[in-house]
Amino acid sequence: MPIYSYTALKAGKEVVRGEVTASNLKDARDVIRKMGLVPTKINEFNDAKQKKAVAISDLSLSEKIDFISTLQILLQSGIPAVESLMFMEQEAAKAKIRKVSKILKTQIMAGSTFADTLGRYPQVFGYIFIGLVKAGEESGELEKTLGRIKDLLSKQAAIKGKVIGTLMYPMFVIVLAFIITIVMLVFVFPAFKEMFESQDKALPFITTMMINAGDYLKTYWYTIPIFIVAFISFCIVMVKWQPAKNLLDKIVLKVPLLNNLILYSNYSNFLSVLSVSYDAGIPIVDCLHLAVITLTNSVLRNKMSNAIVKVQQGLQVSQALKATKVVPRMLLFMIATGEQSGRLGDMLEKGVNFLDRTLDGIIDTMTKMIEPIMLLVIGSIVLVMALALYLPLFQSYMS
Repeated sequence: MPIYSYTALKAGKEVVRGEVTASNLKDARDVIRKMGLVPTKINEFNDAKQKKAVAISDLSLSEKIDFISTLQILLQSGIPAVESLMFMEQEAAKAKIRKVSKILKTQIMAGSTFADTLGRYPQVFGYIFIGLVKAGEESGELEKTLGRIKDLLSKQAAIKGKVIGTLMYPMFVIVLAFIITIVMLVFVFPAFKEMFESQDKALPFITTMMINAGDYLKTYWYTIPIFIVAFISFCIVMVKWQPAKNLLDKIVLKVPLLNNLILYSNYSNFLSVLSVSYDAGIPIVDCLHLAVITLTNSVLRNKMSNAIVKVQQGLQVSQALKATKVVPRMLLFMIATGEQSGRLGDMLEKGVNFLDRTLDGIIDTMTKMIEPIMLLVIGSIVLVMALALYLPLFQSYMS
């Protein structure tokens, strides 16, 4: 959605400047007037300025946690929201947080609520954040809700860190093996080429293949960066192109152990948002809509979206989730128990703890399995290289 900068009058005398997002100039003017302002000048950012504005305002996960933590502490101390944002605008350590604080302060001073102001910047905060803040503001428990959001984001950051940490080691080994293979083909095998060719016997197939590959890479070395760029571009396209992503999402759910990592990391985020939003007083259907946003796997997201439709039609949450056939039985049992006992919030929290323990176990298992697999991969590469180098020598000794 386009971003508009404006200059307006507040109470007929105070000049106010800020930014709003709207579909067109007319809607932007209406938004500004609803804030109790009289617009005097409205300009749409061009593409370059708009991208720059979004980039400046965008917050990473860690920056969101810092922003929420600071704001929560200030609000709990009894400092009004505007003064809290003013303090953060001047004293925040990171420039992005200062920028966002300034924008929010300006909008709130113009008469907008905190939640409505956040709602104008979904690209910065996300719909989950905005929905939870709105519920907290309406219930008068904004400080508590910010604490829940902080815990939720911290948990998501922890899960993300665990998954990335688990995958970093094999990626490092694969890259290292690729570099070593290139070095062997380009520099080592050509050094033995003349010695191998001086033998009367035909070279083993594996040695011939390695020498030819080395000659090719030495002559056409520029194909190496081209191949790397093409491979990375292909991976990016496969991830971003929805039909390809849908196919990949189906495939990973059929890979042993990896499917559990994908399933339980998605379940953990889903149930965490469901628990936090339910505690904030949001209706269960809206809670489910917010929770579905966290699902990164399209197969799970589609199944959970179908479950929401069934809940809207009057089915219990546990029964709707059971119909998806992808939710663990233990989790279904806990949700069903919470619905029957009237303690759904407590059972959702227990379900989050259950998923966290399960996910930790899956990550530990994967970490233990990755090491022998990587040793096997490296050993295979070393074996192939050694055979290619020493088989001709063995032939000469045997003759």
